[in-house]
Amino acid sequence: MMMTKTTTVEEERKRKGEGEEGLEEGGSAMRTAETVLRLVPVGLCLAALVIMLKNAQDNDFGAVSYADLTPFKYLVYANGVCAGYSLLSAFFCTTMSRPYTLSRSWLLFFFDQVLTYAILAAGTVSAELTYLAYHGDEAVTWSKECSVFDSFCRRATASIGITFGAVACYVVLSLLSSYRLFSTYEAPLPFVANNGLEIAAFPR
Repeated sequence: MMMTKTTTVEEERKRKGEGEEGLEEGGSAMRTAETVLRLVPVGLCLAALVIMLKNAQDNDFGAVSYADLTPFKYLVYANGVCAGYSLLSAFFCTTMSRPYTLSRSWLLFFFDQVLTYAILAAGTVSAELTYLAYHGDEAVTWSKECSVFDSFCRRATASIGITFGAVACYVVLSLLSSYRLFSTYEAPLPFVANNGLEIAAFPR
């Protein structure tokens, strides 16, 4: 009888150990995937930034540069900020201990959301401007400028396309950070203060 109990206890410990190893392997794989997703936008944003910075054309019809167009300048700034944030957040994810605290999870979630919308807005307004440059708009007497500055438009299109690649990475990162935050921590617990107002208290 004692031998049976001992065997059962050993089997339970073995199963528990295997489960913990599986969780550690899963957590390690998740950390690696997240780090890669944070590093990839560094290269994409820098590539889009450099292409746009060098984007200028001078011909018989005149000269044009990215600095002449506000959406393209915004695209350069947004890509620079996103590249820096991606590098810092990748360093943060690889050096900080796991699991994340509530404040760290909220921090990553907040900045992931902000940077996602910032880079998405930059790509969208730049794409709209490029579309108008290619197709024009008779209602506002906007001519098809890309028929004149074709090289400029091609480089702008390449930069915008690379930017949307970074946007895709940020969308996935936003989903990961939101999933980690809202699946790991419970909803705030309401309590009534002295003045009768109900206040949310976040569990630590």
